[in-house]
Amino acid sequence: MNEWTQKNPLEWNEYVNKEVKVTADEKHEYQGWVFTVDPVSASVVLVNFQDTGKASVVVVMGHAVREVEIVKDGDEEMVSRLSSLFMPEGRHVLGKDELRRKKECLRAWLEKNLIPVTEEDETLRVAGVLTVNPPYGTQDCSSSNEIILARVQSLVESNPGPQENQ
Repeated sequence: MNEWTQKNPLEWNEYVNKEVKVTADEKHEYQGWVFTVDPVSASVVLVNFQDTGKASVVVVMGHAVREVEIVKDGDEEMVSRLSSLFMPEGRHVLGKDELRRKKECLRAWLEKNLIPVTEEDETLRVAGVLTVNPPYGTQDCSSSNEIILARVQSLVESNPGPQENQ
């Protein structure tokens, strides 16, 4: 076991959104911005942005990491670039108030369409057989019943928004 794999997730988190130099087995060196550290394998996910606007991603396996040196801290712009990198196209991070409004709006829409809905923390449970998790889009619906899943996803997609379903 090496020193890197003995760290805990809070210690690894100190490297996230920072530019680092990683020395691995056989003196291989990697440099880039830490997107995350896998808590199970201690693998480091490094991102480098090209001039073309594209990004390259390198994963340095945790067992191979010998040393990690912080080169510089990331500013707000870099943190934003890194977090948006793996976000699906057209989606953005929603604030708590915005998520709450979306949940309430969807719940009202489903109830208006005579669909039984209950809440379990942040999750909407539909008819006891389907869940809708934040951010409450069609892709956030989950059920083993394909027929109900398709019908509820269709309803979610046709939700007119907060202004029309009150």
